[in-house]
Amino acid sequence: MITIKPGFSFWDLCLFIFMFQSQSALAAYTLVYSGNLNGELEPCGCTLEGDFGGIKRQVSMIDQLRQKNPDLIFVSSGGLLIAEMPSDRIRSDYILRGMKLLNYDVIGVQAQDLAFGTEFLTRHSLPFILSNSASNAVFAYQKNLRRQSQTFSFFQWSALPAQSMLKAVHTESSATVKQLRQALIREKKSGAITVVTTTLRLSEAKKILPLKYIDLLIIPSRRDTFTEPTQIDNTLLLQPGARGMRFGVLQFSIKKHGQEARIVDWRHKVIPLPQTLPDSPRTKAWYAAYNAELKADYEKQVRLRTQLEQGKSPYAGAEKCRNCHLPEYQKWKSTQHALAYEDLESVGKNFDPNCIGCHSVGFNRPGGFLNAELTPHLAGVQCESCHGPAQAHVDSIGKTPTGNHQWAKTKICAQCHIDNHSPSFNLETYWPKVAHGKK
Repeated sequence: MITIKPGFSFWDLCLFIFMFQSQSALAAYTLVYSGNLNGELEPCGCTLEGDFGGIKRQVSMIDQLRQKNPDLIFVSSGGLLIAEMPSDRIRSDYILRGMKLLNYDVIGVQAQDLAFGTEFLTRHSLPFILSNSASNAVFAYQKNLRRQSQTFSFFQWSALPAQSMLKAVHTESSATVKQLRQALIREKKSGAITVVTTTLRLSEAKKILPLKYIDLLIIPSRRDTFTEPTQIDNTLLLQPGARGMRFGVLQFSIKKHGQEARIVDWRHKVIPLPQTLPDSPRTKAWYAAYNAELKADYEKQVRLRTQLEQGKSPYAGAEKCRNCHLPEYQKWKSTQHALAYEDLESVGKNFDPNCIGCHSVGFNRPGGFLNAELTPHLAGVQCESCHGPAQAHVDSIGKTPTGNHQWAKTKICAQCHIDNHSPSFNLETYWPKVAHGKK
């Protein structure tokens, strides 16, 4: 048994692979896997503990791993895209371009990946699979890979909404389950190792999928962390972390039982992708093009919104608050909140809608922040970011309450301090840094 301690480097991983290979008389194989990128083209750099992952670092790491082992298998269970704001179409397009740089062997299709239509996915010629029905002509039903003398057969089972554009795909019908079972039996009889990625939770997978014929089952991500593999009879269960912050590496051997092959003697490791991992030079042009397109779209939206913003803004800006709330203003001025927009400018993301909303006042709301030139008085995390629009409060000399006057502190902070951006946020420890007034 090989024991690997936390805090390892890439070279520790190489040693881990060498030691495993030297201990096993059987052929060794490597599976690198991930799942549910969830639109995380790059990490939010607001906190060190959240600054993991991103496609630039992923490419750097997979290049290193492939240099050591060109025969590794690289798999994603899907869930790449997100569609929450207009600019997400641009981000999603560049995520798919990034998948080309990563050169995955297999990518599963999940419901969220269909947000912009099937053509949006297929135009990038990526190795997508979806196995709910062979009558689905858009994506491959399965994919077989050959490594050394061993075949690996991959399938994807995704829960898709009834209104999905893939009308022929069904999740739990007896016909499609039977079809999958027959395909798995066929591949097992041929000596293949069968791998199924799914959006089903384990309890559902046990009821629906024929685990007896599945060697590796990859279930949906649970937050950002990978779980240790679990053996369920002949099936090895894997569960990746989300958001592309880490890679899972499964090192294993295969033993033949007659014609059938089985996974034996496996080892598992999780590779973090922290800020100390250099960005891949291969991503430089891709990332520059992404930022250029994002900036052009942002400036276009600013022009459109400027034309629409004809009425009076409900936002006053912190300088108006200063007149009556000087101690609170001075306290705010001494906090990082006051520098939030400058922080965004310092990393060149002051045109990224995914960032601006938490670094300005009222972004994407009527009368809210547009950019530093047109609405400089609304840059940064200000009084109204927490307390809500305050122009009516100013006009009434304090008689009209601010927009969020009834909100609890937890609700106010949760507008921005969420797991994706602030994973270690704790109200009790953060609040003293900004405490002011009565609350």
